[in-house]
Formats: sequence, structure tokens, C-alpha cells
Amino acid sequence: MNDSIIYALDFDGVVCDSAVETAITGWKAGTTIWKDMPDAVPRAIVEQFREVRPIIETGYEAILIIRLMYLGKSTAAIYANYSAKVQRMLDEIHLSIDDLKKLFGETRDNWIASDRADWIAKNPLYPGVAEKLRRLGQRHLWCVITTKQERFVKEILRANNIELADERIFGMDRKLSKPEVLKGLKAQHPGQPIYFIEDRLPALDGVQKHPELADVKLFLALWGYNLAADHAVAAGQAIVLQQLDTFLSDSLGVV
Repeated sequence: MNDSIIYALDFDGVVCDSAVETAITGWKAGTTIWKDMPDAVPRAIVEQFREVRPIIETGYEAILIIRLMYLGKSTAAIYANYSAKVQRMLDEIHLSIDDLKKLFGETRDNWIASDRADWIAKNPLYPGVAEKLRRLGQRHLWCVITTKQERFVKEILRANNIELADERIFGMDRKLSKPEVLKGLKAQHPGQPIYFIEDRLPALDGVQKHPELADVKLFLALWGYNLAADHAVAAGQAIVLQQLDTFLSDSLGVV
């Protein structure tokens, strides 16, 4: 595969539409912190969560966002001074980010243990993506670069009969930023083009801050968790606005 392209794919919002599962996991975890929250997550909150999903970088944030929604905060209110809101809530509950990451992961583990089929069903792949990845693997090398914990990526890929070696799943467990992973791929595969497909504009902006990654081709996955405002900003940068049907049609360079 010396002439192949290295496809570096974000997971949530590119491969997997995990918004509903993330909302429910956030709610389940939240009920262990705030005892006034009932066991069942209201449908309206799950629906509102999709509107706020683009602001989330790492899954644990869903716990805090879900709490804000339960307290009646609007989508606009959550977006306003988001970082300050997160810090204030962490101070109030006396938990660290690492505590919340652990709680979020354990909540998922418990859900999988009690009803794996239901958990998988709440993590559907985007239409056509499974077939695309199987086809991609026949000629090109692809990997996942995500802030998700790796065991959950493996569960979802396995459930969809998609083979990907463990060493090609770069998740939270590695404690590497996405630019660091891309630099590692460049070192391992010198001279081969790298396509980074990501649905969050801040992640793409982060790559652009590293001059040594200037030759990595950047794609904003418009089918994922982003906003019209993100599209407008990306259009003025060296970022390709990618529609799902174009990605599926092999027009990124796969014959």
C-alpha cells in the first residue's frame, strides 16, 4: 500500500451517529450525581441535545450539558460562556474532569453489560459508512482518531462487522492530541498523503496550528455535529466541505 492514502477518521459525527446514546449516558451518569433527576430521560432533552452536541469535544461533557438542560437552560444559553459554565459546575459538584470521564465510561460499561443490543442500537453508523469502510480497507490504510475511549469504538465496529486493528484506533486511552496522532502517522508513513476527516471545526483548526501538518488534507464532515456558522468559516480556510454522499462515492481519491 505504498501508493495508498492514509485516511484518519474521527469517530462520533463521522462514522457513528452517537448523539442519542451520548445523551442517555450523560443522563444516566447525571442521576448518580444529582438525586433530583428521575431515571428516565425526557425525550425533549434528547432532542435538544442534538442542538448542543457540536460544542462537545469529549463525551463526559454530556453529563454537565444534560444537567443544564434539566435545569431549563436553552441551547443558546448553554452555548454562551460554555467553558465558564463547565468550570462552575465542576466546582459545585467537587468532581474533576477525570472523575467525570471515569463515571461516563463506567456508565457505558454498565449499559453494555445489561443490554448490549440496546446500546449498539443507540450507536448507529451513518448510512453507507460501513460498506465504505470495508471497501476502503481493501486498498488504503484507515484509522480512527477520537476522544472516545477505545473499547467503545471497538464494540461498535465489531457489531457492524468492520475489521480494524487495535493499533489503528487512537482514542482517549492514548492521551495524545489529534495533531500528535497525525504527526505519528506522518512519521510512520513518510511521503504518503493523509486525509483527516473530522466533524468539529475546532479540531481542524487545531491541526492547522502545526506547520509540520500543513500537507495533511482537511475535510469537514457536514453530516456530523457542526453548525452552519462552522461551514462558513471553514469555507474561507484550506478545509474541504464534505457531504456524506461525496464521501461514500469514493471521490476523495479511492478508485
